[in-house]
Amino acid sequence: MKMRFIWIGLVLCALLLNSCGDFNRVIKSTDYDFKYKKAIEYYDDGDYVKASTLFRELVNIYRGTSRADKIYYYYAKSMLGQNDYLMAGHFFGSLIKEFPMSEYAEEAQFMVGYCYYLQSPKPRLDQQVTQKSIDALQLFINLYPYSERVNEADRLIDELTEKMVYKSYLSAKLYYDLEEYKAAVVALENSINKYPDSRYREELKFMLLKSRYLLAMRSVEDKKENRFSAAIDEYFSFIDEFPESKHRKEVEKYYKTASHEIDYKEE
Repeated sequence: MKMRFIWIGLVLCALLLNSCGDFNRVIKSTDYDFKYKKAIEYYDDGDYVKASTLFRELVNIYRGTSRADKIYYYYAKSMLGQNDYLMAGHFFGSLIKEFPMSEYAEEAQFMVGYCYYLQSPKPRLDQQVTQKSIDALQLFINLYPYSERVNEADRLIDELTEKMVYKSYLSAKLYYDLEEYKAAVVALENSINKYPDSRYREELKFMLLKSRYLLAMRSVEDKKENRFSAAIDEYFSFIDEFPESKHRKEVEKYYKTASHEIDYKEE
């Protein structure tokens, strides 16, 4: 049994060495048609490292020829196969710029957005890449409205937009949780205005009302009246939109206190 494993190991080593030797011969070859065919073979076999190594060289060799766009395309796909989404997206973008009429241009346009999508971070992190993905996918839909990939692009945009909505909610809530109510009011209003149909709308509106109320409570005397008035306005807006809210009893208390404070000031 032990000898069998040793034999299998020797065979595998021999195959590996032979494979490396074959690739080295391809690398050293000056027959670029041969290199091109081998690069395609490596790609089709799922050996994206070897394929990309060859395509990287062939990009410059075949520049300006009828094969140039195909090499860009396969190079980008090879980088995608290695999960190098940054470089894949870069070369899909280069393909579009260099060969706008290429047969691969439509797919490349989609893939630019998709590569950004694959780089999109968790909601708590900066979402610049997420926005780039949304913009690129929307551009794809605008350019190719009848493409079979439009439904997929729409689905990805919806998913990414929901992430942006959640990020906006978390950012605004952070100020609220830190009891930075003046900043919270601004952030909460911005989130509500930017994403008016957000599924977090009720919670955002509640936090906005409470932030206005607590900001007024902590204000110096000459600012209290205006800030309590703003809290009362926010109360009516909240109750009008969410009359059955789970926060109803709590916001009623804020309204009564704020009303009392204003009445007191007016006496």
